[in-house]
Amino acid sequence: MPVAEIITIGTELLLGETVDTNTRFIARSLRDLGVDLYRTLTVGDNVERISEAVRQAMGRAEIVITTGGLGPTVDDPTRQAIALAAGAELEVHPELWDQITRRINRYGRTPGENQRRQAYIPRGAQVIENPVGTAPAFIVKTSCGVVICLPGVPREMETLLLQSVVPFLKQRFDLHEVIKVRTLHASGIGEGSLDELIGDLETLANPTVGLTAHSGMVDVRIAAKAATEAQADELIAGVEKDVRTRLGANIFGTDDDVLEGVALEAVARRGWTLTCFESGMDGALLTRLARSGHAAYRNGSSRPVAPAELAGATEAVRLETGAAISIGAALSSAGEQQEIYLVLITPRGREERYLTYGGHPRNAPRWAANMALDWLRRYALENA
Repeated sequence: MPVAEIITIGTELLLGETVDTNTRFIARSLRDLGVDLYRTLTVGDNVERISEAVRQAMGRAEIVITTGGLGPTVDDPTRQAIALAAGAELEVHPELWDQITRRINRYGRTPGENQRRQAYIPRGAQVIENPVGTAPAFIVKTSCGVVICLPGVPREMETLLLQSVVPFLKQRFDLHEVIKVRTLHASGIGEGSLDELIGDLETLANPTVGLTAHSGMVDVRIAAKAATEAQADELIAGVEKDVRTRLGANIFGTDDDVLEGVALEAVARRGWTLTCFESGMDGALLTRLARSGHAAYRNGSSRPVAPAELAGATEAVRLETGAAISIGAALSSAGEQQEIYLVLITPRGREERYLTYGGHPRNAPRWAANMALDWLRRYALENA
């Protein structure tokens, strides 16, 4: 199975002026092909540095994909850099110049001499016609692999990748395997505690298991490589069953599930409606519940209150909206830590919780909101 590397090119990426979305799209496309991606790299608009990065990647990987630097301007150096790395001269392709001219003419303009640069590619390279832009892409074949150069404009890159590059890679490397990923979402448990429960599974070779921590949540990623999707699913299923057995109710969902949606679904199954009140949370809880669009959520309110007033304010909102239950959350600073007060009012009465958070203060509202939603979710499940 071939190994791949991705190189994104552009000084604007290094300066933080442009967000790189291309790497993620290419990485997922390679994953679907069963190709192992070992490295990604960003290089500025410099011929020598790009050339060196490509040469090093060629020595490690059979598939090197670059994006960016194929435009008509002086600071679009990818063509020259790839030619340098491959030891080939640039040569003009008249048919490319004709295509570029026709496309620019559609805008009612006449191409300038600078745009002729886009018709030059390394000698011997395979041209990938660009039906949605003026920058042609190309493939340089090496003794042990390929270097594929795509435009940096995301929509152009995505079109060329799916229409031309993916079919080429399937044929060139006889790709038949797939890599599938299943992500389990856990809440109410820290990354360290979760790792203690499933750490041995993180040493598996196939499927692999990895953790990604968020504020108040942890993702458990299970990735399997197999000849078919069905076989990959079977590999994942066995490990997923083990993870669920060990983590129990800490798992709240999979893949695209979000905590607020799962919590509200649990509330709806009880036949309840929900409202909420928050203080000092910058809308972290209210916004997520409102954005969910779930019928079980009535409305909410936000204003500064003292911790001792949280329960009264939460009950007032419940009475005002006519909701069956109400959850309240208040956040305040206490030296180096944040204090979180939670209250849950249900037909069975009132429960309160006090938590502290020692991470970055700007993450505290999201962490507090996740703690409140997890409590709501568990309460609804336990009282079903």
